[in-house]
Amino acid sequence: MPTSIRTGVLIPENNTRVAEELPLWLPGSRLEVVKIPRGKGLLDAAALPAYRENALVLARQLDAGDIDVVAYACTAAGFLLGPVGDQELARQLRENTGKPVATIASAMTSVLARDGIRKVAVVTPYSDAVNAQLKGFIAHAGIEIAGFDSLYARNVDELGRISAHAVAHIARQTMNDACEAMFIACAQLPTFDVLRQLETEFGRPVYSSIQALATQIRALAP
Repeated sequence: MPTSIRTGVLIPENNTRVAEELPLWLPGSRLEVVKIPRGKGLLDAAALPAYRENALVLARQLDAGDIDVVAYACTAAGFLLGPVGDQELARQLRENTGKPVATIASAMTSVLARDGIRKVAVVTPYSDAVNAQLKGFIAHAGIEIAGFDSLYARNVDELGRISAHAVAHIARQTMNDACEAMFIACAQLPTFDVLRQLETEFGRPVYSSIQALATQIRALAP
């Protein structure tokens, strides 16, 4: 396993969490961050085509000679694209950069499948529309959502104010005996400081979007 991974990361321009937490999951790694422009509203189907094209154009700004892996770190966009659309975006990013590509949405289902999780509790900050797409994405992987709740952030400012305490609180409310694990979905939610405590409390695995992305990056790194 590589000890130092150079990752080119595409994130929404409002995201403050990935640059802070991803290196904690990948000690010794180095990030080259490119921010994708977006408005104050949460991402939806209407805004998705322009957002996707911006990501493809901006990927060409990455210094391909100086990175090992490209990471597309927008969870909601992956869910809205759906499994096929997310895979197609990854393919186009590979063409644009010549590097292996990890997408955060596919990383989620990959880590659950790897660990044999078939019933999962999920918490998000998303709207009903994005949550519906998330549920379909997970179901496509053959995984049942046996517990679910959302913080229903109305815009990126509300999303950015969600605390680790609020994340842990909704996680505790949502987990139930039918669930084999929990997934905290969204790369803007602060999770690094609460995952291990929640795992101890639940006696079951607890994953986050950024943690899953780090796992996928490690798997793809040369």
